[in-house]
Amino acid sequence: MTINTHHDVVVVGGGHNALVAAAYLAGAGRSVLVLEKLGHVGGAAVSAEPFAGISARLSRYSYLVSLLPDRIVSDLGLRLSLRSRAVSSYTPVRDGDRASGLLVEREPGEATAASFREITGSRLDHERWLRFTHDLGVLARAVAPTLLEPLLSREHARLRVDSVARYRLWEQIFERPLGETLEELFTDDLVRGVVATDALIGTHASLRSDDLVANRCFLYHVIGNGTGEWRVPVGGMGAVTAELIRAARTAGATIVTGAEVTRVDVDGRSAEVTYSTDEGEEVAGARYVLSGVAPPVLDRLRGARASSSAEGAQLKVNMLLTGLPRLRSGVDPRVAFAGTFHLDESYRQLETAYAESAAGRVPSVLPAELYCHSLTDPSILGPELVERGWHTLTLFGLHTPATLFDDRNDDLRGRLAGRYLHALNEHLAEPIESMLASDVNGVPCIEARTPLDLEFELGLPRGNIFHGDLAWPFAESEAEVGRWGVETEVANLLVCGSGARRGGAVSGIGGHNAAMAVLER
Repeated sequence: MTINTHHDVVVVGGGHNALVAAAYLAGAGRSVLVLEKLGHVGGAAVSAEPFAGISARLSRYSYLVSLLPDRIVSDLGLRLSLRSRAVSSYTPVRDGDRASGLLVEREPGEATAASFREITGSRLDHERWLRFTHDLGVLARAVAPTLLEPLLSREHARLRVDSVARYRLWEQIFERPLGETLEELFTDDLVRGVVATDALIGTHASLRSDDLVANRCFLYHVIGNGTGEWRVPVGGMGAVTAELIRAARTAGATIVTGAEVTRVDVDGRSAEVTYSTDEGEEVAGARYVLSGVAPPVLDRLRGARASSSAEGAQLKVNMLLTGLPRLRSGVDPRVAFAGTFHLDESYRQLETAYAESAAGRVPSVLPAELYCHSLTDPSILGPELVERGWHTLTLFGLHTPATLFDDRNDDLRGRLAGRYLHALNEHLAEPIESMLASDVNGVPCIEARTPLDLEFELGLPRGNIFHGDLAWPFAESEAEVGRWGVETEVANLLVCGSGARRGGAVSGIGGHNAAMAVLER
């Protein structure tokens, strides 16, 4: 077959990690070609105007940033603004006619302490929560810098944590099911659940499972950038991708969209990547291939049997509202929805929803969390919508695995979206449906995305947003020590996407580490 172009590196897939890798490599003088089958790059880190005739740019898939290291932002000269949310979280509670809620401030103070006392009836859980939060901050500062370095051994990682952290913290996070730790630390079921949700975002797992899948998810959610804080990208996720595109192209990388890769051939020394465009089939020769696609997709491109992939287990609902609904508890909605609004996420509710969905049943109670991007960043709305007091509202549902949607995706998507709204209404003084805006055609401004939708739209097998179960951020075999966690069995084929060890979420870490592995050689 005729090779049309030659490059040092061809990157398959144009997600945010691919763009990070391309920017680093092109900046180091390598010739880089990025191939993306869609008409745009960015993968899940994109913004869109999903409602006809309405100037509201929603972060359609990914929506917050925590794991993107400041070092990558600095290295690539990214002009990004990531804003802190005014509130950490609010969890409404309903007991008959009595409505209240657990408020956690971004900088916990007396309001947080009073809220804990009201909900739990004592000071104990608040004191333990403060201590555990402090411990996690110490853990974050110890582990986060290692994400951009060659892999440590498990023993070395433990020594690094034990040298700064409280006794038993390593055991609680890395060696025993997180659920056991939460049951030991906290007496209140709601407090346990609020802490536990970080272990379940995009992950279908029991908090008490010995495989510690939930622990790994929890770890990545609390160590981001050394703080664990999840911030709002000003301009939406599309602004993040736009900066990565600028950095990659400025460095000299070539980005081609509408280019579907159909075959990858690598032999350890050279490579050929076959792809098709509107103009026909082409072949790019390269010294290295970096894969930003999920591992099962890469397997198929290489003509190998596709590896299995853990299922995605989330349902996302995007809404545009003509205002923020009032809550039965009387809390200011600008406070309740500014941070993470936990809906039916007590510890028992989370475990029950997992057990029911793992058994193939739609959960009887649907845990979810919501937040309002436009409260922190009104720039995603047109000026006229801001003036009228309109807002976005994003819901992320847990424990809704892809299997539930097989053969009934359209029907179940709509039914579950309706159930989430009904559950939210239990805590509102007015139904959320009355606040939904309508597009120019009179259609309510609400859209939902299931795991199967993510598979179809983004090429994520079974809708897994992490490309598979998250891995520990250290080596788990002697052979991995000192490597970058991006290597495959073929020397010149590397993984740069979320499927890398230390991949997942909008971090750029997989892209950085793949680039470093190439440059090191």
